[in-house]
Amino acid sequence: MSSHKAAKNCRRESPVCARMFLRRMVRCVVYLITHVLYRMRYRGRHYLPDSGAAIVICNHVSFVDALVIGGASKRPLRFLMDKPIYENRWLNWLFRLVGAIPVDSERRDAGSLRRALDDVNTALVQGEIVMLFPEGRLTPDGDVQRFRRGLDIILARNSVPVVPAGLAGLWGSWTSHKNGPALSRWPRRFRAKVALNYGEPMAPEAATSGHAEARVRALKQEAEDWLASS
Repeated sequence: MSSHKAAKNCRRESPVCARMFLRRMVRCVVYLITHVLYRMRYRGRHYLPDSGAAIVICNHVSFVDALVIGGASKRPLRFLMDKPIYENRWLNWLFRLVGAIPVDSERRDAGSLRRALDDVNTALVQGEIVMLFPEGRLTPDGDVQRFRRGLDIILARNSVPVVPAGLAGLWGSWTSHKNGPALSRWPRRFRAKVALNYGEPMAPEAATSGHAEARVRALKQEAEDWLASS
């Protein structure tokens, strides 16, 4: 496609182009912020596809996990997040801008899960990358918690590759649940070493919750060992 034709198409779809441009800008800003706050270490980022739909899964350590993973990606990521946080009046504009997908418990909002899964399906059909934390909550003890069935449900509807990742270095930060609820105390560490370790993509038929959990556990351990030796 010629540059003239591409520009013409972009003008025709200007809202979409503007949104994607802003998401890329936000990703660059987040990348810079995370590198100011932490000494980031990455491994395996080449496993993220250059194009096409995919799911990224990772262990859930802190409230900044999505920023760390999103900033490390070479493509903007859509991600699922708790609806009460999504609706924060100060940050909702940002979450909407980056395409976050809110999800709440069925007890608080009947139909929330169905709507979130529909949004995930739409994003994947459009060739985007969706990131989720299959544990469904922050770890209370630093270990990987049992994966819930959300990944299985998504893959039953969308047969896309799954890129597993292990995150280490954020347990013990003020945004984690170590030594009390997250965000309930002032930060005590600055420029901590953080490692994000991506693994080889898993075929959708192989990425059952049990297998995906085991892979993320292994990648997390590798990330911890890497930090300990660096």
